[in-house]
Amino acid sequence: MTELGRMLLFFGVILVVAGLMLMLLGRANFPLGRLPGDIIYRGKHTTVYLPIVTSIVLSVVLSVLLYVISRFRH
Repeated sequence: MTELGRMLLFFGVILVVAGLMLMLLGRANFPLGRLPGDIIYRGKHTTVYLPIVTSIVLSVVLSVLLYVISRFRH
């Protein structure tokens, strides 16, 4: 049970840090979510948003970050 509690706290802290970073990036006018290639369709009563390029950029950044962290752990 102790390990499960630690794991939940760890993921909670990561979520809080990620949320704070997104808030700060939003205030700094960083175009995350409004990059060229992100698809936005606005109909009469519907809005569909597909952040394709934003997803790719975040995937690459997180992959590099996790790679660097794993290299330092060994």
